[in-house]
Amino acid sequence: MAGKRLTIEETLTLLAESPPRIAALTADLTPEQLRTRPGPDEWSATDVLAHLRSCGDVWGGCIAAILAEDRPTFRAVDPRTWMEQTDYPALEFRASFRAYTVQRADLLAVLDALPPESWSRSATVTGAGRPLERTVHFYAQWLARHERTHVKQFRHIAEAMQG
Repeated sequence: MAGKRLTIEETLTLLAESPPRIAALTADLTPEQLRTRPGPDEWSATDVLAHLRSCGDVWGGCIAAILAEDRPTFRAVDPRTWMEQTDYPALEFRASFRAYTVQRADLLAVLDALPPESWSRSATVTGAGRPLERTVHFYAQWLARHERTHVKQFRHIAEAMQG
């Protein structure tokens, strides 16, 4: 993950900002436009949302596991692989977006309530080369930064659909 480490406050702000930004970017798109890929090798808005929900499932699940157990060990899961096991890509965008906003509100409720020292709780993650130590802060920051790229992708999709 390139760049400086985000503070807890910066991480929380980015995580809170993504849903309203995505809502604003997609508000004027029709259900058909939300399913349309702007180019042959590009994702539709529905595809991007399915990916974000999968990232939330996987990385939010990692956060939950770290908070539930003292120094757990678990295997890394690729959100794209996880997405293939869900029905997220097939769901109607607006219903899926509502589920995404609930998922995000639930994550923010957990993170907002954490004392600063809990952000340093960690796990050992296996399955992607040598075992890695990852913290609550790492996963929350990863999710926040990862979503910034996809918010730009929603902007591109909206611009392409609206001509």
